[in-house]
Amino acid sequence: MPYFIVILGTAGSGKTTLTATLSDYLSYLNLDAAIVNLDPAAENLKYKPDVDVRDYVNAREVMEKYGLGPNGSLIVSADLIAARLSEISEEVSSLKANYIVIDTPGQLELFAFREAGPLIIRSLISGQKAVSLFLIDSILAEDPSSLLSSLLLASSINLRIGLSQINLLNKVDLIDDSEVKRIIEYMENIDGFIESLCSRREVAILWDRVDLEALIPRLTVYELIPVSATNWIGIDELYAAIQRVIAGGEDYLTEEPSPIL
Repeated sequence: MPYFIVILGTAGSGKTTLTATLSDYLSYLNLDAAIVNLDPAAENLKYKPDVDVRDYVNAREVMEKYGLGPNGSLIVSADLIAARLSEISEEVSSLKANYIVIDTPGQLELFAFREAGPLIIRSLISGQKAVSLFLIDSILAEDPSSLLSSLLLASSINLRIGLSQINLLNKVDLIDDSEVKRIIEYMENIDGFIESLCSRREVAILWDRVDLEALIPRLTVYELIPVSATNWIGIDELYAAIQRVIAGGEDYLTEEPSPIL
């Protein structure tokens, strides 16, 4: 039975790149990895999907057929995908792979916060062991209030999708190492995170310290793993975290991986 890895995150957070990198990494470990593309509006993928939702529903064709705008076509596309779930699920279940990596649509809110999104994920996974990865853009996370917003969104997505979730600080190659360290320390030093938030006027208007002291510990209970899907930074740590969640640290029996030249 395969393990499922669901890649989630806002538009531009690096979902497609991480999907490609993770698939290559698993192949390097001599593990069979298959990719499912769930984005009906995808144009330039960095991988060749084994199952492509665009073979069933294409957002551009939906836009032209029904005279919709981009967001409207994505909403209708999600509903049309849900209507063809039996066919798509059958194709996914036919994949012979150790891991199945699912790349989700770019417009996260149109996918995760409508009924069709969680329904599609549940149907494809069909009760198998699975984990979701939520990507937080490191450039946005440099600002404490943006980091707080991202953690709130991560918590909401976790509630909607209902899978064990690992939060990732992605694109760390684009910011200084000192900034990466500061962001990670916020997850461990709650008082420091709260002080930084309280010093910002826009946060102080909406939240008082008592509110933050009650909220922040709930949002920082899970680790935030720094990664770069482009430079493969932190991918070893990510794989270890995935194994802890879905396999209790155990893995498929594989041959010794060949060295990367």
